[in-house]
Amino acid sequence: MNTLNKGIITALSAIALAQSLKILTHKKQANKWDWRPLFQTGGMPSSHSAGVSALATYTALQTGKESIETALACVFGVIVMYDAQGIRRHTGEIAQLVNDLDEDIELLSGHYPDLLHVRREEELNELLGHQPAEVAGGACLGIALGVLGHSLGKNKQPKH
Repeated sequence: MNTLNKGIITALSAIALAQSLKILTHKKQANKWDWRPLFQTGGMPSSHSAGVSALATYTALQTGKESIETALACVFGVIVMYDAQGIRRHTGEIAQLVNDLDEDIELLSGHYPDLLHVRREEELNELLGHQPAEVAGGACLGIALGVLGHSLGKNKQPKH
């Protein structure tokens, strides 16, 4: 029977741990327990960054820093982290502006009866991306877990 791919296990473990840590960081910020961050995007640490960093680190240690696998994992990781703190973060900021604008129009429609406004039933999701510190936190967590995953599986998976 084939063994499971240790790189995938390492990356998915990093993602799961990062998502779990969001519960603790939310508790520290809001001073109350809430399980919803476990299933949300955004927040500290970035699970996207943790996953791709763990995979890139594990791959580099397993196949060598000059392998094509390491190059692919690193380029993939850079794109994911750039997207998480760039485009996705800005999309979340735009969603916040739209939600605020909806509230302002609703307030105005109360003062002007001729202004018809139907409030959105659900606000747009504002937690889509990450601040640079959240990406860096996820990357550090991922690197540590990539090293740990490699050291735990040493000499158990052949190099290519």
